[in-house]
Amino acid sequence: MIILYLVLALIALLLLTAAILPKTSTLTVSTVIDRPVRDVFEYVKHLKNQKYYSVWVMADPDVKLSYTGEDGTVGFISAWSSENKNVGVGAQEITNIVDGQRYDVELRFEKPFKATNQAYTTTEALGNDQTRVTNVFTAHSAFPMNLMSVLMKNMLLRDMNQNMANLKKELEV
Repeated sequence: MIILYLVLALIALLLLTAAILPKTSTLTVSTVIDRPVRDVFEYVKHLKNQKYYSVWVMADPDVKLSYTGEDGTVGFISAWSSENKNVGVGAQEITNIVDGQRYDVELRFEKPFKATNQAYTTTEALGNDQTRVTNVFTAHSAFPMNLMSVLMKNMLLRDMNQNMANLKKELEV
């Protein structure tokens, strides 16, 4: 009987924690790339280039990629399908572009879980040949799934930082 009470208390504690945690999480990472802002923006706004620096795309050499529309323009869709649970199935669509400064995407995940999230990437000139690239990812998790976002935050930040390191290496060749 004591074990049952302990299990119920643990469940109650987890639900209470989830009730007070935020339902929306925003993660931000940046890097500085030794290239002019125009070059960097033209590269990152083309979603097909993610195959060269995204840890999620590179996690499965057999990932199936498909594209709809003109890359680097509003409405372009990059979709992926993988048996690898760390890659899954989903798509991203460019929803807004401010030329030379920012592009926004809507991320639609189908597997391993369903979710729709937002992300954007900005480029900022720090000098003639230096650019700060910032990637921002915003996710909404309903109660009680928002408890999982705490666990996933560090993993996502690690991957986002690796994406930035890969991008820097790719563009500074």
